[in-house]
Amino acid sequence: MVVTPLSLIQLALAIVLVILILLQKTNTDASGALSSDGGGTHFSLQKRGGEKVLHQLTILTALLFVASVVTHIFVG
Repeated sequence: MVVTPLSLIQLALAIVLVILILLQKTNTDASGALSSDGGGTHFSLQKRGGEKVLHQLTILTALLFVASVVTHIFVG
């Protein structure tokens, strides 16, 4: 098995991507959105501040990871 710089980049991006996904806040009240009780629970779906930055960084890292995989397929 040959370790190339592209393989190391993919490994680093994969680790960063997993960490970013695990850092994001999960919605623990997802079952309430599907209930039929018509409750007045309203919450904002808009991300703000650090949560928005973390979300955008996760998307960027995922795109870079996919680009590195596609590059790896075509280059070697």
